[in-house]
Amino acid sequence: MYIKKIIVAILLLGLVVMGGFAMYVYNTFFSENTAFNNKEAHVYIPTNADFSKVIEELRPLLDNIESFAKTAEKKGYVSNIKPGHFIIQKGMNNNELINTLRSRNIPINIKFNNQERLEDLAGRISQHIEADSVSLIRAMRDSIFLRDANLTQETALGMYVPNTYELYWNTDAEAFRDRMKTEYERFWNENRTKKAKELGLSRAQVISLAAIVQKETAKIDERPRVAGVYMNRINKGMLLQADPTVIYAKKLTENDFDQVIKRVLYVDLEIDSPYNTYKYAGVPPGPIAMPDISSIDAVLNYEKHDYFYFVADVTNFGYHKFAKTLAQHNRNKAEYVRWVNENGVNR
Repeated sequence: MYIKKIIVAILLLGLVVMGGFAMYVYNTFFSENTAFNNKEAHVYIPTNADFSKVIEELRPLLDNIESFAKTAEKKGYVSNIKPGHFIIQKGMNNNELINTLRSRNIPINIKFNNQERLEDLAGRISQHIEADSVSLIRAMRDSIFLRDANLTQETALGMYVPNTYELYWNTDAEAFRDRMKTEYERFWNENRTKKAKELGLSRAQVISLAAIVQKETAKIDERPRVAGVYMNRINKGMLLQADPTVIYAKKLTENDFDQVIKRVLYVDLEIDSPYNTYKYAGVPPGPIAMPDISSIDAVLNYEKHDYFYFVADVTNFGYHKFAKTLAQHNRNKAEYVRWVNENGVNR
């Protein structure tokens, strides 16, 4: 009888211990452990981060950081941390959290356009991926890379085709640059390459001309006509005489890209810069800005017409008045100058 009581007691104790262990396992691994109210939270784990960095990122998001740490150790995550962008859902348990952080690096969409310089592009991209602007600009301007890509310091910006791209947050500077090189080659397909050759222009020249078109008009439907004006001038051996190139030359020579210039003055036309198309013939040595795809395609598919001049249309803002002769252009220009003076646009 006494032995039977001992056996029953041992069995009951075992059940209590097993129940306690089961409760411990459940609470540690499978009970909810999130402390945020939104449906999800975004977590960014840097490259080469140690577990203390992971804890630092997660502490504001979890109810019980200690139980998470125990689970991470049991599942071997502490010594196998993966960098990246992760999305954790409200109500996740520690087991689900570790599985997410271990294998579900979520890509992000990055969109860029209208940058004037590589420095501007690097600054914008660094806001979205782990690589900082210093490492990005170093990779973008790497002389060996540019040589192998048949680019120069002046034409390098043209390699970055404005679009929306899917990338991992932990992409480093070289990987970003190399991905953009791949996209650039994909963009210059057989059809576009053939059209550029038919125009007698290189890829870099098409992009440099497209950048001028981009700056001249924000109206996509007008860009092929503007491109046609510049192609007519090129084919006639005329100077391009594009005001946006003068503005760029002024910013470049003064090393001040923050200045806002609304009106080109006659004194500006004397700036000695290869980007000043009032003084130097042909297409500038590089793009004065990052042209949209619509501007590049506007050059490759420019409108064939007899216009050689254009000026802003003050009766239809955003568009331009085009002219075949200098006399006609001067009449249009006089109308524009009157409007400018009446509205006090001095600079």
